[in-house]
Amino acid sequence: MQKLATHGMKLSDKYNKPRRANIMQHLMEYQFKIVGKTMLDTLSDDAWRFNWTLTREQQREFEKYAIPVLKKVFRFNRTKAQKTFDWFYEHFGLRLKG
Repeated sequence: MQKLATHGMKLSDKYNKPRRANIMQHLMEYQFKIVGKTMLDTLSDDAWRFNWTLTREQQREFEKYAIPVLKKVFRFNRTKAQKTFDWFYEHFGLRLKG
């Protein structure tokens, strides 16, 4: 059996790194983690997008994380990363409280 070279990383970390193929899932999971939920929680709550909310501060935290990730994964400049984040948040982002 061949051993995988993980370079000090857990095997799960190596495959959960944000890449082009999984960036949407990665950002969704990060957003859910901010509100204390997981992707599995969406299965038990069909209206999760309407029931779960972010505060303005949590939304800023998510944006501060997502923009650099988008820049790195897609090699975007800041403007393109911001536009991509805005599109993602409009379609898949949680509502703001209030």
